[in-house]
Amino acid sequence: MHLRPAARLHQMTWNAAMLFGRKRREGRKSVQQPAWIILDGSFASRPCTVLDLSDTGAKLVVDDLAPTHTRLRLAFSRDVRSGRPCEVAWRRGKTLGVKFV
Repeated sequence: MHLRPAARLHQMTWNAAMLFGRKRREGRKSVQQPAWIILDGSFASRPCTVLDLSDTGAKLVVDDLAPTHTRLRLAFSRDVRSGRPCEVAWRRGKTLGVKFV
C-alpha cells in the first residue's frame, strides 16, 4: 500500500508513539471554571482558572505561582482540605499544565 508523504509521516509518528509507550492525549473538556491551587505543604489557597480538564490532568491560568513549585492540589472550592494532588507538567507564562497524581 502506497501512502502520501503526509500520511506516511503521521503513520510513522503514531508507530513511534506506540513503540515508546506514549498514549494519545486523553479527551479534554473545556470548562473555563474558577478554582484554587494549594501549594504542597501549605494551607494558603491561590485563585486560578481551569481552562480545560481531563481524567489525567488540567490546563490552568495562574497569576502568581513561583516557578519552583512543582507539586500542588487543585480544588474547586476554597476548602484547603479538598483538592486533587497534581504535578506541574509544563509552563508557558501564566499558563500551566498539571497531571493528576
